Amino acid sequence: MDRAFYSEPGVGWVALVWGPLFAVLGALAELATGGPVHWVPWLMVAFALCVLTIPWVYARRRFLSLAVTTDGLRQGRERIEADKIADVTDVGTPVGARVLGGGWSVPNKYDELPVKLADGTVVLAWARDVEALKAALGRLVETNRK
Repeated sequence: MDRAFYSEPGVGWVALVWGPLFAVLGALAELATGGPVHWVPWLMVAFALCVLTIPWVYARRRFLSLAVTTDGLRQGRERIEADKIADVTDVGTPVGARVLGGGWSVPNKYDELPVKLADGTVVLAWARDVEALKAALGRLVETNRK
């Protein structure tokens, strides 16, 4: 069984509550102003916003999630086996380093971490908490050296 050192889900499923919450606030605003409350349209708005949010949540969970386990590093759609990761400390970022996860650049609101692979290439890993990712990858490298 894989032991997880660190993980980020990308986004939580609780984001599906935003649309219905917006609809409830709209209905409460109508109720507070003394006008008629349009329950059916507000239910339709809640349902529509929830349905529109499902693909967004699914995509963020698929492409922006990451995990460091005893098997290696998974960033979005890409996996790197643990024995292919050589170092994460004092690694410089060369121009044109490949970004892990299949994107052209590090996702917005994520920080980058240069990772040296066993073949000598440097790739860019990314995380919201890059220090925690660096510590987890450091533990993984140390575990593999033993």
